[in-house]
Amino acid sequence: MESSLLSIILAVLFLGINSTGTLHAETLDIPIGLITQEEAHHIPLSLLQPVIEDIGEAGALQGIDDNNTTGRFTGQSFTLKVEKVTPEVPVTQLFRKLHGQGIRLFLLNLPANTLLKVADLPEAKNSLLFNIGAMDDYLRLKECRANLLHTMPSRAMLTDALAQYLAWKRWTKWFLVVGRHPQDKAYAEALKRAAKRFGHKIVEQKQWEFEPGARRTDSGHNREQQMVNEFSQVGDYDILIVADESDEFGEFLIYRTYRPRPVGGTHGLSPAAWSGVHEQWGATQFQRRFNEQHARWMTDRDFSAWMAVRSIGEAATRTASSEVDRLRSYITGPEFNLAAFKGRPVSFRDWSNQLRQPLLITSARLMISVSPQQGFLHQFTTLDTLGYDRPESNCAK
Repeated sequence: MESSLLSIILAVLFLGINSTGTLHAETLDIPIGLITQEEAHHIPLSLLQPVIEDIGEAGALQGIDDNNTTGRFTGQSFTLKVEKVTPEVPVTQLFRKLHGQGIRLFLLNLPANTLLKVADLPEAKNSLLFNIGAMDDYLRLKECRANLLHTMPSRAMLTDALAQYLAWKRWTKWFLVVGRHPQDKAYAEALKRAAKRFGHKIVEQKQWEFEPGARRTDSGHNREQQMVNEFSQVGDYDILIVADESDEFGEFLIYRTYRPRPVGGTHGLSPAAWSGVHEQWGATQFQRRFNEQHARWMTDRDFSAWMAVRSIGEAATRTASSEVDRLRSYITGPEFNLAAFKGRPVSFRDWSNQLRQPLLITSARLMISVSPQQGFLHQFTTLDTLGYDRPESNCAK
C-alpha cells in the first residue's frame, strides 16, 4: 500500500487500540453498489485480446480489498453488491432494489443518458454516485449533478493529454480518420478541440466507411493492406490520428499507411487513465496483485472503479462516517487527495465533480509518457490543463 494509507494505519493502531489491546469491538458496515450494463461483445481483433466479462467489477473488488485493509483497524467493513442491467431488468428497478437494501453509495458503469436517468431518480438524491464508464464531455459541461462524481476521464481530458505530448514532439500536422459510429464522432470532436487548444492543424480528414472484413480468411491481410494503402494516399502529415472508439478498424491502420507515419488516438499511441504497461510510482506491485487475482490486466474502467471505491474508503476513514453528506462534502472538499500510483495526488474538481489526474500516453507494450507535459502551465494546478477548465464549464457547485 502507499505511504498515505500506511500512515493512516499506523495512526489508527496507536489511537484505536483500547486498554485491553483489542481493536474496535463494533464494525461500521459500508455497502457499495455497482450497476453495470450488459454489453454486446464484438469479435476480438486477435486471439491475444481477451473477452472481459467483469470489466469494472474486478477493479471495484480490488478497491474493496484495499479499503478493508485499513478498515480492520478503523472498525469499518466494505462490501460490494453487483447488479447487471439487461433488456428484461431496467436500470431504475435495479437501483431501487439496491437502495431499498440500504445502499447509498453506487458505482455506475452505464451510458451517459442512462447515467442521468439514475442520477435524477428521487431515491438518488440522498445517494452518492460515481461514473466509472461514461466519457461524454456534456456530463462535465452542462449536465452536471451534485450527487454524481466522475472517476472516468472525459474525452476532452484524454485528447488534451495526447495533444500535449504531440505538441512536445512537434507533430503538429494531423491526418484525422473518423469511424462511423456516434462515439467515434464524439471522440473526433474532442480531438478537434484539443488540436485548436494546443496549436495543431488537421490537414486532412476522412471518414472510414468500410465494413469490417473477413480478416481471418487466407487472403484477408491482402485486402486490408491494399485498402488502407489506397485510403491513406493524402497530402503530407506528421501523424495519423484515428477516432475509433468502437474498435472496428483503427488497428488495421498501423504499419499499412501509404506514407510511413505513426498512428495515434484510440489506437497506436493512445491516452489512457490506466494501462497494463504502467510500472512507475509503485504500480508494478499494484498491477501484479490485480493480475494474480483476476488473470488479466487492469483496464481504464477497472481503475476508475478502484478510484471510486478508494475515494469512498479514504473519506470514510477521514470522517469516521458512512453518511452520504459527510462523505460527499469531504471528497469534493479542498482537503481531499488520494494517491493513485501516478506520481502525484489526485482530487475532484469542485465545478464539475470530475477527478483530476495525470493521464498515460501508451503503446501496446510500453508507457511512452505521462501528461500534463512540462511547459503547460496553469494558475492553480497543471492537472487542470487536461479537459474543460472552470471558466469553460457551465456547471457550478
